[in-house]
Amino acid sequence: MRLLYFAPYSHGGLADYTQAQADALGQEGVEVTILCRPTFSNERSGSFTTLPRLKEAKAPSRSFLKKLDHFSWILEDVKQLDLVIRKFNYHHVILSFSEYLAPFWTWRLVKHANRGVRFGAIVHDPVRDFVLGPKWWHHYSIQKAYSFLSNAFVHEPIELELGNANPELITSVIPHGIYSFPPSKMTHEKAKASLQIPDQSTVLLSFGHIRDGKNLDLIIKSLKSLPDCYLIVAGKEQSSGQRPAQYYQEMAQELGIDSRCRWIIEHVPESQVGDLFTAADLLMLTYSSNFRSASGVLNTAANFRVPCIASSGDGPLKNSVELYNLGTWAQPDSQLGLEQAIQEAIDKPATPDWDLYIKENSWKRNAKIVISQIFPVASR
Repeated sequence: MRLLYFAPYSHGGLADYTQAQADALGQEGVEVTILCRPTFSNERSGSFTTLPRLKEAKAPSRSFLKKLDHFSWILEDVKQLDLVIRKFNYHHVILSFSEYLAPFWTWRLVKHANRGVRFGAIVHDPVRDFVLGPKWWHHYSIQKAYSFLSNAFVHEPIELELGNANPELITSVIPHGIYSFPPSKMTHEKAKASLQIPDQSTVLLSFGHIRDGKNLDLIIKSLKSLPDCYLIVAGKEQSSGQRPAQYYQEMAQELGIDSRCRWIIEHVPESQVGDLFTAADLLMLTYSSNFRSASGVLNTAANFRVPCIASSGDGPLKNSVELYNLGTWAQPDSQLGLEQAIQEAIDKPATPDWDLYIKENSWKRNAKIVISQIFPVASR
């Protein structure tokens, strides 16, 4: 069983997901090749090979060129995918799904689908409020992007926005697997002390890319009424289109709580992730109501069994937190709701069922479902 995995994302949660899933597929006997960029993160090696044939995206010197460059990158990426499928005679392909500008590129992949190539897509964000262009174009792009797929894989039961584009598309629910990280060599107390955080304080951890949708500003404002709480912000800035770390640092200074904030504004190596989660008492997953996807950070916390304060729209994150009692739910986009949730978590800590959560959300289970759908004959 040979599988080509198209992965245009070099770093971040999508790249981590690709590597973990590809490794699990490889361990189940699939020969997986990841078509990626030269800078594709190799921090998580596994049972797969990489084919770095996608061109490296360069940041444009002028802002008005960004959209044009993004358009050209998408077309070039699909062109390379087309060439690799033909050159290496692939019959099974997984895509990290994106519908942007689909009417301009799907024609290349439709040709392969018509001759029997089976395409599957990991749909990380099936409900997306961000609309590129007019709504009619948005809906048309989505339908074109789904039109040539044999399988769509989602993390929560949902009716995809297909229209009449592809009535034969098979949609399967797969778990978002648990990421593995080396354990910390420090105790909870020593990890806190290493960050100069008092032993009796409650440590809140905001981990991962810094972006507006995580409501970091509300967390910082909440510290004003929670004097025993400290905040660790660890992760890279998302992009120039998002508020920079400096914005939040200045906010903390203006509110007079900057002495209770610790800033690690960079990519955190795997070897140091355990120390941060060991220091934390609560993981902050305070997404806006527009967020309806699974959270990779939650599946990092599972390694260290750190309960969360979570918010989002309806979707996999909310369902996981409530089903397995993984933390305290906060009203999305509300400072008061967030303050109340943090205080509740301190006064009445959650009792997460981590064992069941980890058992039912394994990469092995993820891979077995994908194999049964992408290779329906071979998996019988």
